[in-house]
Amino acid sequence: MKILFLSPYPAYPPRGGGALRIWNLLRGLAQHHDITCLSFASDAAAVVALAPMRAHCRLATVIGPPPRSLAQRARATLTSRLPDLALRNAAPAYREALSRLLAAERFDLVHAASLEMADYGLLARQFGVPLISLDQFNAEYLLQRRAALSDLRRGVAGTPRALLGGVYSLVQWRKLVAYERRVVRDYDRVLVVSAEDQAALARLAPQASLHVIPNGVDTSYFAPHDPPPPGLPRPFAARTGEGGSDLVFTATLDYRPNIDALVWFVQQVLPRIRAVQPAARFVVVGRAAGPAVRALHDGDAVVVVGEVDDVRPSIGAAAAYVVPMRIGGGSRLKLLEALALAAPVVSTPMGAEGIIGLEDGKHLLLGATPAAFAAATLRLIADRELGRRLGAAGRAHVVSQYDWQAIIPRLEGVYGG
Repeated sequence: MKILFLSPYPAYPPRGGGALRIWNLLRGLAQHHDITCLSFASDAAAVVALAPMRAHCRLATVIGPPPRSLAQRARATLTSRLPDLALRNAAPAYREALSRLLAAERFDLVHAASLEMADYGLLARQFGVPLISLDQFNAEYLLQRRAALSDLRRGVAGTPRALLGGVYSLVQWRKLVAYERRVVRDYDRVLVVSAEDQAALARLAPQASLHVIPNGVDTSYFAPHDPPPPGLPRPFAARTGEGGSDLVFTATLDYRPNIDALVWFVQQVLPRIRAVQPAARFVVVGRAAGPAVRALHDGDAVVVVGEVDDVRPSIGAAAAYVVPMRIGGGSRLKLLEALALAAPVVSTPMGAEGIIGLEDGKHLLLGATPAAFAAATLRLIADRELGRRLGAAGRAHVVSQYDWQAIIPRLEGVYGG
């Protein structure tokens, strides 16, 4: 098949959940299909960094999307019927480049990666493309609903900034319900990452062609090492080892659900842990840490390391890898990476959503409340053998069910190729 990927941002280097998914699906399909990728890139340096993708596809880029100020976003929130997500990647230059590609070549399939690219994928219909597919990274209306309810509760409790965020999410939730209902109905195939997201979108559009293609992980790359490979960032390395009590979180740090998770863990969970284990530290690893995340850093209880070239040593050296998610959707690539590394994991039930077959007490520990999450984490700090058993079972589960090499044939089956 000749497949055209529409990417909302550079998929290489594959940092962050969306880029990782695009990169691995594209690379997997390229083994048996002719792939072209039309990608946004922020600047010339980002275009250069995309060079390794050329080994797997023909690559075309558009600089953008154009930046939008807070004032522009606020005005659109008040005046546009479209959700912010549908406006985020609006760019005449990309539409023109896509139209030229579709006019010059015949593609069997156009694959729009994420809801941001939905309108571009629908453009392919005008050029007679026989199959158009939308890859929904989340049921976005559900994500905004959860964010709205969480922030509004905090706002009512006396946090004015949270109240403002809750009102914003409430507006976006209502807009996304209408937008996602229309979009998923108009596509020939809609990919979702979990059964939960499939059910959520089916409630909007029962007739939509929804198919679960889960997030995956490269289990040969994310494999446990004993001892961990070199490369730990210096602020973190000081307390690693068998007797250490470092708790690790890795993520893209400007993503709202991740910020909420960090704040909740630092404010509600970590004090309970340190009351029993005063040496415990919370180590935060990831790119794009903004003021809200940097403000959590105190150099003692909380260490915000920032971006590293390789997250594996950080995860591999943790007494517990924590996934304190309270809002969001889809499934967590970061959790799959930690499980593949045989890390001892503590998660909220929502943090473990979307990964079928995970069992509390067999593959990881779950804690829904601050007290339960802290108690589960303290168990892993105190009982390293329990952590090893959970880690081994978690890795075995991920290797058998969630390696990308097992996922690609499922996607090819959806596409009929």
